[in-house]
Amino acid sequence: MSKIFARFMKDESGATAIEYGLIAALISVALVTGATTLGSSLNNTFSNVSNKMTDAANKY
Repeated sequence: MSKIFARFMKDESGATAIEYGLIAALISVALVTGATTLGSSLNNTFSNVSNKMTDAANKY
């Protein structure tokens, strides 16, 4: 029984899988945050261009 417990304590494959899972989760959070920021920035840019085009069309 002690040999089985000792072998279980030396096995690190589960810890490695957890580490890879945490890295994947961190990368996913970074991608979602970046995409949200980029989307907001693009929305503001296109809104500004639209407003300027509307103002220019109303002047003439």
